[in-house]
Amino acid sequence: MFDKFSERHIGVSNEKDLKAMLDVIGVKSVDELISQVIPQSIRLRKPLALPAEGMSEYEFAAHIRELADRNQPYRSFIGMGYYPSAVPAVVTRNVFENPAWYTSYTPYQAEISQGRLEALLNFQTAVISLTGMEIGNCSLLDEGTAAAEAMAMMFSLRSRDAVREGRNQLFVDRNIFPQTLDVLLTRSEPFGIELIVDEYDEYEFTGREFGAIVQYPAADGRVRDYSDFTAAAHAKGALVTVAADLLSLALLKAPGEWGADIAVGSAQRLGTPMGFGGPAAGYMTTREAFKRNMPGRIIGVSVDRLGNKALRMALQMREQHIKRERATSNICTASALMASMTGFYCVYNGPEGLRRAAETAHLAAATVARALEAMDYRLASKEFFDTLEVEAEAAVVQSLALEQGINFYYPSEGRVRMSFDEVTTAAEIETVVSIFAAAKGKKAKAVKAVTESCVPTALRRQSPYLQEPVFNAYRSESALMRYIKKLELRDISLANSMISLGSCTMKLNAAALMQPLSLAGFQNMHPFAPADQAKGYMDLIAGLEQDLATITGFAACSLQPNSGAAGEYTGLMVIRAYHQSRGQGYRNVVLIPASAHGTNPASAAMAGMKIVTVACDKRGNIDVADLEAKAKEHSSELCGLMVTYPSTHGVFESRIREIVDAVHDAGGQVYMDGANMNAQVGLTNPGYIGADVCHLNLHKTFAMPHGGGGPGVGPICVAEHLRAFLPSHPVVATGGDEGITAVASAPWGSALLFPITYGYIKMLGAEGLRRATEMAIVNANYMSAALAAEYRTYYSGETGRVGHEMILDLTSFKKDYNIDCGDIAHRLMDYGFHAPTLSFPVHETLMVEPTESEPKEEMDRFIEALISIKRECEAAAGQADNVVANAPHTARELAGAWEHPYSRDEAAFPLAWIGEAKFFPYVSKIDNGYGDRNLCCRNCE
Repeated sequence: MFDKFSERHIGVSNEKDLKAMLDVIGVKSVDELISQVIPQSIRLRKPLALPAEGMSEYEFAAHIRELADRNQPYRSFIGMGYYPSAVPAVVTRNVFENPAWYTSYTPYQAEISQGRLEALLNFQTAVISLTGMEIGNCSLLDEGTAAAEAMAMMFSLRSRDAVREGRNQLFVDRNIFPQTLDVLLTRSEPFGIELIVDEYDEYEFTGREFGAIVQYPAADGRVRDYSDFTAAAHAKGALVTVAADLLSLALLKAPGEWGADIAVGSAQRLGTPMGFGGPAAGYMTTREAFKRNMPGRIIGVSVDRLGNKALRMALQMREQHIKRERATSNICTASALMASMTGFYCVYNGPEGLRRAAETAHLAAATVARALEAMDYRLASKEFFDTLEVEAEAAVVQSLALEQGINFYYPSEGRVRMSFDEVTTAAEIETVVSIFAAAKGKKAKAVKAVTESCVPTALRRQSPYLQEPVFNAYRSESALMRYIKKLELRDISLANSMISLGSCTMKLNAAALMQPLSLAGFQNMHPFAPADQAKGYMDLIAGLEQDLATITGFAACSLQPNSGAAGEYTGLMVIRAYHQSRGQGYRNVVLIPASAHGTNPASAAMAGMKIVTVACDKRGNIDVADLEAKAKEHSSELCGLMVTYPSTHGVFESRIREIVDAVHDAGGQVYMDGANMNAQVGLTNPGYIGADVCHLNLHKTFAMPHGGGGPGVGPICVAEHLRAFLPSHPVVATGGDEGITAVASAPWGSALLFPITYGYIKMLGAEGLRRATEMAIVNANYMSAALAAEYRTYYSGETGRVGHEMILDLTSFKKDYNIDCGDIAHRLMDYGFHAPTLSFPVHETLMVEPTESEPKEEMDRFIEALISIKRECEAAAGQADNVVANAPHTARELAGAWEHPYSRDEAAFPLAWIGEAKFFPYVSKIDNGYGDRNLCCRNCE
């Protein structure tokens, strides 16, 4: 008999510990507690329609390998933004497969995130250097959404005169990737932006444009000089964004050098697998003048309390959801893990390695081009980087190519497109040429390698790149392995201790779920490969969509949104399309509770909605009378309600059905934010409650890793009447019959990650899923009860219970001890813990979510730490130089001169068990003001 996965995943698995916890809570059983937490009216009456018992880890390993083997990863020359890449094994082994890297959280707590911050700074530095720009962020989601962010950024940068004139046109060159154009179509329409799709070299600016977007090299491979076009745009007051291939920039003139204002794209081909479409790191760089309009996160260099260099997220106010309904972006996550991998790829290869990779791809294309011309094939262009478009009978070529296990891209019946890459071999070049020879009934002649460039002289790169020391120091595997380890040891992750972040659900990312991501059958698939080559993925996707629909109580699911915020936006756009289909496109008012996470109003603003805020009562619950009044007031134009359940305060509001009914009665739809689904699974669900659509954060409820701030996946599940509007894709058929245009570049978003959630559901089964939810609720209520004598729980339900998280009240600490919430967070670092969520949703509080994965021993350590810190606060009252305000304490400081009134031992080892595995923060408290005044977002050491 195999072990049950649930017994390994759930931290409290013995009856002795469970009984002790229930005694502290004051209940006799888990069922009694759940009955006090979740209103009986919304409790599911029968188990989920899933197998009751889950697979064992061994059984799942065999099952997932069989699915991977059903994929046929043919040699891909499809290109179109996705390319085979030489992912360094040392990076795969030490980062991608390393829980110290993939289980860490977004580096808000910078002092215990210095390793990831340096890795991300390396990524920023590399893309800034390659694109010839002045500032960059530490990754976006993919190329299509990065282009859409640039569009919104250019739109928001319009001058007052341009706004007054109603400049709302965006020029988009016709020779752009179709998936990028589709995402631009989706994102432009709610803003009232008109896309002008035309030929860049034939277009004349009229003065109605605010911006332009071009591809470099173009989608068909052409390398084109955009300098005159850019000058013409600037002369008319328009900004220019270029979607640039990073590898090509090792050979091509940098966009910043020919006048582009913003560069965007994907870093996938720099050291990450194709993965059937993702995840990969999108990127954006721009000019210094636009830094405060740039979406996403920027890593910056600052100093700590002791004057040492320290990294942190700079310009954090740029996370636009803080602006709520005034936002032009809802970015809340990124692709931090993949950006770190790209950064290490650049560190390992350096400028000479990137040039070598670029020349391999370019000269392969040049060699094939010469051979094809010798056979009288006509090429779309003689000036290219790695992509050729050839006039040929597509059906004939495809048949011959498939016989050789090769995929090309076929833009039309009379054209074949192929992209070469850094791993192209001489034998593959011979095979490609032989396919085109056979298509003409000829026998291929011996292929002579081309050594001269096909890039126009004026567009050849002359400027250096990756000159920083970090890109020129680590060429041996030993050196890189030790560099990665050095950075790893500067971070706290779930490999060190619990991360009790409320709303963020930092649960176990089980090894059995992560292992399949390294299987070649999943890693090496191109997202535009023929469906019959991806049968394993297709079966996995269909099964996962069905399981998620079942769990949420809905009829259908789309896996395309590649972040939680993207899922919010997608859900709203689906509702919008539904209203439009009924001739009610004028419905544009969305009700949003005052307590909602900032991405809710930001997403609604991006979807073109008018936001009406609903008040909350003194207990933190939605003011139902206010909601009913506003739903009635706006009934003629009500689009819907965005509601988080359990609430942002971690409470199951008992009147949720009344809230849903009030919105439906007024003609609106109910969007349920799935951020807190970890408290619902198996016990209730959005469909049963009455919602119409929800998104899911798979990196929260369904065990995907946070990866240091990304990747995330945010699928949406919908009721039957919304199925037809699920997002489509321009290259691969997906979505509903009346689907909205794409919301991500890849048809199924970040598909490489799907085995994680798929396995989580398959191994837990219906019983395990329910038990995981129950224990998440038990653990939260245990910690709330155990801390009750020291810290008041700010909000609770009508029975005095919390859901899966709780808010600890520190609002009096500043007055009583002159110590604030941030000081407590820093002191927790000395105890070896990451802080809970700070000052959200209530200022000067800690929002704690232990998750179901933590054992009682770990929760008890955290409880003891919080109580100990409170005693330190009490002792420090009236003393400016105290152990809490000075935290965290580094090993270097502890070993140096010591003039504090408390001892070194009190600073470093306040509790006996800390010495067993002491984590020393690498830097002390960081001076954020200094970093903002002296912004530097490059690694210049």
